[in-house]
Amino acid sequence: MGPFGARGRVTAISYHDTVNDLQDRAWSGKGPFTKAGWFALLEQAGHRPMLAVAEDALGAVCLLLEHGDKGLQSLTNWYAFSWPVLTFGEPDRARLLSALARDLAGQARRVALAKLHTADADLLVEAFRAAGWRVEAEAVDTNHHVLVPPAETGAFAAYLAARPGRLRTTLKRKAKKVEVALATRFCADDWSDYEAIYAESWKPAEGDPALLRRFAEAESAAGHYRFALARHDGRAVAAQFWSVEDGTAYIHKLAHRPDADHLSPGTTLTAALMEHVIDVDRVGEVDFGTGDDAYKRDWMDAARPLHSLIALRPADPRNWAALGKAAIRDLVRR
Repeated sequence: MGPFGARGRVTAISYHDTVNDLQDRAWSGKGPFTKAGWFALLEQAGHRPMLAVAEDALGAVCLLLEHGDKGLQSLTNWYAFSWPVLTFGEPDRARLLSALARDLAGQARRVALAKLHTADADLLVEAFRAAGWRVEAEAVDTNHHVLVPPAETGAFAAYLAARPGRLRTTLKRKAKKVEVALATRFCADDWSDYEAIYAESWKPAEGDPALLRRFAEAESAAGHYRFALARHDGRAVAAQFWSVEDGTAYIHKLAHRPDADHLSPGTTLTAALMEHVIDVDRVGEVDFGTGDDAYKRDWMDAARPLHSLIALRPADPRNWAALGKAAIRDLVRR
């Protein structure tokens, strides 16, 4: 017996209001935003989890949800690259997700899921529709990434040679104009420099800087932390926070001071970290997170869509206005 109840041939559904209930199982998932520690940070930051679990003798699936104004939604925030369906064991995911979708009809009138990779989005659309929900799904964001071929030596050199000519020219002209310092352990002074740079950058205000710092500290404790600062005449002008886990490097945050644009410090930092994660950490992939920013295409060769999904219970009168609008949209498409 574990916190999710007895396991048997019959599908069991359970709900939990704390991420602590995830701790006794080795849930599958790649990267920092699939780990119990990440969701625990969200809970500590004030999110209200509602974990939905379906299990049988072969394993379990878990949807990490939270309570929102209109129903249930993905337990996530803007720092996360994607949102996963967690799996334990070797279950029939489609069957368990269908059972979970049917049971969720008694828990909420609306379920909104975001940042879904295509495979998970397809499974969830099928599961909710089979359970009688009215489902709309669409690709709403882009995740840029690059695969790095394995090599004994010179992998970064080969990667750089394949970058656009203008990028390589910028590096040759500007790389020596700043001093680069790399770190694999969290340093409070470095982080203060990052926060000061970010505050002056072109970036929007941080959503939850305290949460981001706790995440960076946790990644450092796990040995995943990669950080770089660029200085010009002793002044910190650019900073980047990455992490490395399970053979993939994740680019979390980057910022530079606008008055340092002429130095291209961000380009120099990205190149320095790329060289480190490729030639030292020997990663096979670099993930540039969400957003279809043009500059990401200079560094990344591939892109994959991220989907959102909204499921509505047709029998609930509070959904009728939204269902009517959806029906009109369907007619227009036809």
